[in-house]
Amino acid sequence: MNKTLGACPYCPDGRIEVRNISVEGKPLKLYACSNARWTYEYDMAELTDDSTCSFRIFQNALLRWNKKAISEKEIRTLLEDEQVMVRLYSSRAKKEYYKWLVLDEEYGCSIVWDIFINSDENDQ
Repeated sequence: MNKTLGACPYCPDGRIEVRNISVEGKPLKLYACSNARWTYEYDMAELTDDSTCSFRIFQNALLRWNKKAISEKEIRTLLEDEQVMVRLYSSRAKKEYYKWLVLDEEYGCSIVWDIFINSDENDQ
């Protein structure tokens, strides 16, 4: 049985589970609804016909912004509060910065780019 992190925000009886998968031969966690079943072919994932929810967040979803992994704790907070502050890193400016990560029904999660987070807020 997979570890559960909280209730699915989009279906009444779903639970968000931690699933261990492999992408390009590398282990990866997928945070997905218990009502979402996936088939994997090569590096593509598709929902099965009997799936009733499509919620999913890949552990490395923020890799583009130099955050190697979204932690289970961050996912729990995201499910409970519908937002969580994440630390990102700009390789161009050579500094870290903070942004809000929010739930997104289409993509699982999205970064709120137009809100500036003061460095004093990071100490939560």
